[in-house]
Amino acid sequence: MTQPHSTHVPHAVSRLRSSRLERSTRPFLARGGPHGERCAGCRLILSHCLCALRPVVATRAGICLIMAEHETLKPSNTGWLIADVVPDTMAFGWARTTVDPALLAVLANPQWQPYVVFPGEFVAPERMITQLLGEQADTTANTKDVSATSKRPLFILLDATWQEARKIFKKSPYLNHFPVLSLMPEQVSRYRLRRAQQEDHLCTCEVAALCLNLAGETLAAQTLEAYLDVFTEHYLRAKQQQKLNWDDDLHQRLRDLSNLHDLHDLRLPANP
Repeated sequence: MTQPHSTHVPHAVSRLRSSRLERSTRPFLARGGPHGERCAGCRLILSHCLCALRPVVATRAGICLIMAEHETLKPSNTGWLIADVVPDTMAFGWARTTVDPALLAVLANPQWQPYVVFPGEFVAPERMITQLLGEQADTTANTKDVSATSKRPLFILLDATWQEARKIFKKSPYLNHFPVLSLMPEQVSRYRLRRAQQEDHLCTCEVAALCLNLAGETLAAQTLEAYLDVFTEHYLRAKQQQKLNWDDDLHQRLRDLSNLHDLHDLRLPANP
């Protein structure tokens, strides 16, 4: 069964990737498919394109990706999946000696409360938190007790290898005055596209899902997890030149969550 392709407006990670390619001195050729053809929307070979299943879930929380130099070029990068699902996803490349003024503008925007997401064992105790500031989130009921003046949470994720992420954290002084959110995941990473140094090292997409859960964005978190599972299935089957089962449990779970989001949108009151 072949699914139709779907066209989406390029998101923040896609635009960052295009900018990175424009700076390249030689063409970037990804492996896979005849002549390396890949879908521009999901980076998979055309026979395994995922675009028609892409879910978009509006959230109060935002995601700010600070990406290492080569991350946007890797088809296995999961920051791309976050930008697929969460509309308020921003993406910026990291450099040791310069910082994008647009990133500084986002961090200074009064609508956001930024949180740098990083393991607590590498952070001074006075900066580390495990819950969001000034907000009580009921993640089981997917409801939030948030005053009208509360800032929206903005989760800053360092999208890089573990060694690169530590370097970004240490050498980005513009992040020093923000609280560091230390997550305590109970699950072992399900990410199978790259080898982690430790089982408790989660991929960027898994970290984003934990952050969304913490902010009470349960549907978005579950959808992002399901989308990662389906992307992984497509990626590995494409790599092994195997056909897809579009009706298996992974695909059905993603469709069910997408339907829940559609029903939620229908219940929202119309704008006056």
